[in-house]
Amino acid sequence: MTSPRRSGAALSMTVDPTPAPARPAAAPKGFIVRAALSNWGLWTALMTPSIITLAVRVEAVAGADYEAVYAMVLSVGAAVGMFGGPVWGRLSDATRSRFGRRRPWIAGGIAVGTAGIAVIAFVPQVWALVFGWALAQAGFNAALAGTMASVPDQVPAKDQGRVSGAFGAAVTGGILAGSGLAALTQDTRLMFMIPCALAVALAAQFVLAFQDPRVEAPREPFSLKAIGATFVFDPRRHPDFGWVWLAKFLLVFGGAAPMVYMVYFTAARLDLTAAEAGGVVGVLFLASYALQTAVALGGGWLSDRIGRRRPLFVASGLISAAGLVLLATAPNLPMIVAAQLVLSVSGGLFAAVDAVLVFQTLPNPDAPAKDLGVANLANGFPQVLLPLAATAVLSVGGGGNYALLFAAAAAVAVGGAVSVLRVKRVR
Repeated sequence: MTSPRRSGAALSMTVDPTPAPARPAAAPKGFIVRAALSNWGLWTALMTPSIITLAVRVEAVAGADYEAVYAMVLSVGAAVGMFGGPVWGRLSDATRSRFGRRRPWIAGGIAVGTAGIAVIAFVPQVWALVFGWALAQAGFNAALAGTMASVPDQVPAKDQGRVSGAFGAAVTGGILAGSGLAALTQDTRLMFMIPCALAVALAAQFVLAFQDPRVEAPREPFSLKAIGATFVFDPRRHPDFGWVWLAKFLLVFGGAAPMVYMVYFTAARLDLTAAEAGGVVGVLFLASYALQTAVALGGGWLSDRIGRRRPLFVASGLISAAGLVLLATAPNLPMIVAAQLVLSVSGGLFAAVDAVLVFQTLPNPDAPAKDLGVANLANGFPQVLLPLAATAVLSVGGGGNYALLFAAAAAVAVGGAVSVLRVKRVR
C-alpha cells in the first residue's frame, strides 16, 4: 500500500486513474474450491473458541467469576467482529498495492487473528482474554471480509450460487471441525493453536494461488466521516439490497432462537438437568449441522442450475417456520430431533443462497467489501437483540414459555420469506 498523506482531517492516496477490473466471464480454475477451503479454515479458527475452548480457558483463568468474565469477553469480541467487518471491507476496497486489494487483508487478518488466539492461550490474565478475543475477532473478520469480497471480483453471477453454498457450508463445517480438533488433546494451548494452524495453511493456499488484480483507479478521500458512512446505505436508491438485508435479518433472528435456547428448552421439556440436556443437544447439533452442510452445498449447486435464488430463500423461511412450530409443540425427544432436522434443512437452504443474494444486489459491485460488511450486520444484530426480546417473551405466563418464543420466531421467519419477494433484480 502506498503511504497516505494527511490533508486536513482526511487521508488520501495518489494513484493512477485506470478503470476498475472488468466483471469476470468465468471463475478462475480452482478458485471456488480454494476460496471455500480458506473460508472453512477461518471459520474453524473462529468457531472453535466460540463454542468450546474459550469457555474452558475463561473458567481456568477467572475462577469463581468465570460467568461474568465470559459474558464480558464474548460481548467485546462480538462488538469488534460485527462493527469491524464493514470497516475492514471499506479499507480493502480502498487498498492500492502491488499485491492487490484483497490479499493483504486476508494474509494480515489471519496473522492478527492467530496472534489474538495466542494471547488467550498463553497469557493467564483476564485482560488478556478480553484483548486477545477482540484481536482475534478483528483479524479473522478482516480475513473473511477480504475472502468474501474476492467472490464478485472473480466469479460471474451465474456461478455464485455454488460459492454461496460452499461458504455457508464452511460455517457449519467450522463448527464440526472445531469440535473434532478440540477433542484431539487435553492441552488447552493446543486446543487453541491447532485450529489456527489449519486456518493459516488453508488461507495460504488461497492467497498464494489466486490472481488478485491490482486496482489503480482513484478512490474517494478517506476520513472519519467516511468511516461513519461505512455503516449506512440508502434503501431508496438501492431497494433490492435493502430488502435482502431485511430478509436476512428476519430469517437469522427467527432461526437463532432454537440454537441459543435449545439446552434450556430440552431440559424443561424432558425434565433433565442442564448438564444432561447439554449432552443430548451436543449429539443433536452434530447430526443436524452435518445435514445442514450437505443441504447448503446441494442447494448452492441447484440454485446455479435453475438460475433462481429467491425460491430457495422463501422455502428456507417457510421450512424454518414449520420447524419452529413443530419444536414449540414437541412433547418428547423424537419430536425434538425431528424438529431440529427440519430446521437444519432450512438453515442449509438459507446458507445456499444467502451470500449470492447479497452479491447480486450490491450497491457498488466495483467496491463490494464495504457493503458486504453492512450485509453482515444483518447476521450480527439478531444475536444482540434476541436475548432481550426472548427474556420478555419467556416471562409470559409465569416463565419458561418456550412454546410462545418459538411460535413468535416462526412468525418472524415467515416475514423474512415474504420480504425477499420484494427483490426485483434477482429471480
